[in-house]
Amino acid sequence: MMYAMNLWAVLVSAVLAFGIGSIWYGPLFGKAWQKEVGLSDEKIQSGNMIKIFGISFILTLIMAFGMAFLFHKVEDAKVTWLVGLTHGLYIGVAFVVTSMGVNYQYEGKSLKLWAINSGYQVLFLMLMGAILGAWH
Repeated sequence: MMYAMNLWAVLVSAVLAFGIGSIWYGPLFGKAWQKEVGLSDEKIQSGNMIKIFGISFILTLIMAFGMAFLFHKVEDAKVTWLVGLTHGLYIGVAFVVTSMGVNYQYEGKSLKLWAINSGYQVLFLMLMGAILGAWH
C-alpha cells in the first residue's frame, strides 16, 4: 500500500518548530546562548541571515519529513498526537541530546550551551511529533 504523507502536516510542523527557535534563542535564552558561543550583537547582525535561516529551515523540514516517514513505518499502531509527542521526546533524548553531548565533550563546550541547544531540539521534536501524529 502506498503511503500518502500529509505534506501540510510536514510543512506546518517545520514552520512551528522553526518559529519556536525564534522564541527559544530570542527572549528565553538568547543572551545566555550568545554568551556561551561568544557572539556579540554586532557579529550576529553581520551574518548572512537569509543563508542561515534558509539552511536552518531546510534542515528542519528534512527532520519533519523524516519523522513523518518513521510514523509511516509504525503504521500498524495508531499514531495520535500523544504518540507523536512521545516519539518526538524519545528521538530527541535518545539520539539528539546524546549525540550533541558526545560532540560537546570533545569540543569543550559548556554544559549550559548543551542544555540550551538540546532543550530546544527536544521541545521542537515533541511539537513536530504531536502535529504529525494528529494529522497522520
